[in-house]
Amino acid sequence: MSQQILIVEDDATLNQLITRQLAKAGYDTHGVTLWADGHRYLEAHEPALIITDVRLPDGDSLELLPDLVDTYPVIVLTAFGSVRNAVDAMKQGAADYLLKPISQDELLLTVGRTLENSQLRRENQFCKRQLHARDARNRFLIGESPAIADVKRTIEAVAADDITVLIQGESGSGKELVAQAVHKHSPRAGRSFVTVDCCTLQEKLFESELFGHEKGSFTGADRQKKGLIEVAEGGTLFLDEIGEIDGVIQAKLLRVLETGRFRRLGGTKDLNSHVRIVAATNRDLAEMVEHGDFRADLYYRLNAFNILVPPLRDRREDIALLAGHFMRHHSFSRRIEKRLSNATIRKLVSYDWPGNIRELKNVIERAIILSRDKTVIAPEHLAFGSATQRNNARITIAFDHNPTLEELEAEYLSLQLKKYSGRRAEVADTLGVSERSVYRMIKRYGLNSD
Repeated sequence: MSQQILIVEDDATLNQLITRQLAKAGYDTHGVTLWADGHRYLEAHEPALIITDVRLPDGDSLELLPDLVDTYPVIVLTAFGSVRNAVDAMKQGAADYLLKPISQDELLLTVGRTLENSQLRRENQFCKRQLHARDARNRFLIGESPAIADVKRTIEAVAADDITVLIQGESGSGKELVAQAVHKHSPRAGRSFVTVDCCTLQEKLFESELFGHEKGSFTGADRQKKGLIEVAEGGTLFLDEIGEIDGVIQAKLLRVLETGRFRRLGGTKDLNSHVRIVAATNRDLAEMVEHGDFRADLYYRLNAFNILVPPLRDRREDIALLAGHFMRHHSFSRRIEKRLSNATIRKLVSYDWPGNIRELKNVIERAIILSRDKTVIAPEHLAFGSATQRNNARITIAFDHNPTLEELEAEYLSLQLKKYSGRRAEVADTLGVSERSVYRMIKRYGLNSD
C-alpha cells in the first residue's frame, strides 16, 4: 500500500502541483487549503507525512508544530524571503523545509529522505533493545542433517515471496530461528524483525502491544503509543505461539491479514499495515479448529505456507555440532578452552531431548560449570531432565505412503542406530533381540551400522 501524505497549502495552484507530482511518484496524496480541513482529515486518517505552508488563512503552522511533530514528520513550505521561518520550524521539530518555488526533483528527494528518516527513527529504539537482548551469534540454523537441510531449502524457497508463513514444531525446537532465517533471506531483511510472545500477554495488554493505543484509551494511557505492527513497518512481525491468543484478538488479526488495516486501541482511524506476518506454534491448530478453539478462517490465512521444524531427536547428527556451538558461545565468562569426550558425545546423542535445542543448551552450560577447571567434559558432568521426561520419549516415523512391516522395521532400526551411534549391543538391548539378530537386520536392510 502507498504511503499517505497530507498537503496543506492555501495557494490552490501550488497545492495541486505538489499533489499531482507526489501522486505520480506513487504516494497516496490529499491536498487541502485550510487547516480546518486538515484537522478533519487527521481525525479519520493518519498520514505518513504532512507538508504544510507556514502561514495559512486560518492559522500559523509554527504554532501547531509542537503537537504535530509528536505524531507525524512535518515538512514546512516557506517563501524564499522567509528563511527565518524555516529555521524556527526546524527548532520546533519540523523534519525539513522546502523553499518556494519548489522544483520536482527537490520535492521528491526531500519527501523520500524524510519518510526514510522517520522510519529509521521509529525502528532505532526497538533495534537497540533487540541488540542488547539477543546474542547475534545464536541466530543461525546449526546443523547438517537431512532434516535441517530440508528446512533450509524450504526457507530459501519461501523467503522471497511476501506470503504469510506458519512454523510448527515442538517447544524449544528453534521455531524463532527459522522465522529469523525467513526474514534474513527476504527482501525485507533491511527492516526490523519484531517478535510478539503471544503466551505472556493478556487480552488488553496484547492488543495495546500489537496495535498500539491512543491517549486516554484506558487508565494510565497518558500518551499515544505506536504498536509493534508499526514498529515492524516494512519488516517482519513474528507471532510466537499464535495458538495462545483468544477469539477477540484472532478476529482483529484476521482483519489485518485480509485488509492490511488495523486500529489502535481506543482509536477511530484505519491505519495501513506494511508488514509480513510469520507465526509459530507448538500446538495442533487444525485440531483446535475442529474443537472450536481457533478460528478456521484465521488458520487458513496463517497456513498459506507451512514449515515443520523437526525435533532434536530426529536430527541426532546435529547434536555434536550444536553442543560445540553452545560451548563456544555461552553467555557467561569462559576461562578454559573445553571439549567434549567421545563418551559424552555418545551420551548426548542417545538422549531423546524432550526439551529439544533449548534443553541441550542448558545441559551444555551446566556441564561447563560442573566441569570446573577440567578441559574435558565427561559424561558425569551431564545433568538431564527428570526420569519421567526420559521415560516418555516419543518416536516419530513418517512415510508418504502406507508402509509395509519391513519398511517400519527398517526405519525404526535406523533411528535406533543413530540414537546409539551404531553400538549394536545397546540397540539389541532396546529392541529386545540378540546382537547377532541386529547384525543380520542391518545387513538385510542395507543400513550403515556407523
